[in-house]
Amino acid sequence: MPWMARTTMSAKREFVILASQPGANIRALCRSFGVSPTTAYELLGRYKTRGDNGLRERSRRPLSSPSRTEQKLVRTILEIRDETHWGARKIARRMRNLGLSDVPHPSTIHSVLQRHGRIDAAASEQHQRWNRFEHDLPNDLWQMDFKGWFKVGCGLCHPLTIVDDHSRFSVCLQACSDQAAQTVEQRLQDVFERYGLPWRMTMDNGSPWGDDGTRRLTRTTAFLVRLGIRVSHSRPYHPQTQGKDERFHRTLDQELLNWTTFRDLVEAQRAFDRWRDRYNLDRPHEALQMEAPATRYQPSPRRMPAVLPPIEYEPAVEVRKVDAYGYIGFHGRKVRVGRGCSGYPVAIRPTVTDGLFEVFFCHHRVVQINLRDAVND
Repeated sequence: MPWMARTTMSAKREFVILASQPGANIRALCRSFGVSPTTAYELLGRYKTRGDNGLRERSRRPLSSPSRTEQKLVRTILEIRDETHWGARKIARRMRNLGLSDVPHPSTIHSVLQRHGRIDAAASEQHQRWNRFEHDLPNDLWQMDFKGWFKVGCGLCHPLTIVDDHSRFSVCLQACSDQAAQTVEQRLQDVFERYGLPWRMTMDNGSPWGDDGTRRLTRTTAFLVRLGIRVSHSRPYHPQTQGKDERFHRTLDQELLNWTTFRDLVEAQRAFDRWRDRYNLDRPHEALQMEAPATRYQPSPRRMPAVLPPIEYEPAVEVRKVDAYGYIGFHGRKVRVGRGCSGYPVAIRPTVTDGLFEVFFCHHRVVQINLRDAVND
């Protein structure tokens, strides 16, 4: 069976790293990557004995040898820096991961970078650590956002990014031509088929997952709710709520976008794929004790269904169908639920407060109805 990925080599590397973790569901990974178990176990055996060289069709000369000279080490440091724009600590870790001998201390590497004009003093002063809360397990929370658009040839690129909160693993970096709901849903479906469903996703209040700041469901967030994913939004003007995805955007700028232009979306996506592989599989992350994100990520056991599940509620509740304009009728009142729920049934449940009801779409509470108020929105 073929490898389903950007390139065969990058797919193999992602597979063996995820499959080598304790408790990994190798059979599920085989299905996600489109490879037979026989091929997968053979590849894992080669990886355990030969490392990355075992993933290649033909062996290649090792990148290091005990007789490597100081000048060759300097050249290696500069090559990694020019390719990745990483700092000294990450370069040192990458050199050790490549199996190079006599890796210099990060302070020495920093001096090499300074001596060869690879460090911008002003940029170094702006660097700061970001301290954030971290969820306990992969797929507990994914952060999703569109990075600011940029020009490609005669059009625009809107990068759609999704980052796993626990591992910082990038499950999506897609060059989109727009921010339309249909575009996002197609990309999400591809991601869910590859990595499974998260328990919760958070995003800002903008289109296509925000409804004029009201936090009512849009078409995109209703799609997520139907899949059993809990949806939350960041507080307005508080980008730190999306901190890990914001940090991912900054890293993408520093290591790729500030240095590169693209003729079209196809060229942009190819560059995104190469950079995402490096970010997930190779790039040491300070918040992960200098490990790469893939070492802490596992695909979700919650698989993407072939058909969206039907919307069903318990028999005791009142059910209304949302009209084309996003409204329902209840006790002679017209209540706005949101166009994202148009055509679908919602449940109306009473609360412990007399005259106060809550409207639910699947598991998600959409709005409250207070019959004691003169007007309801």
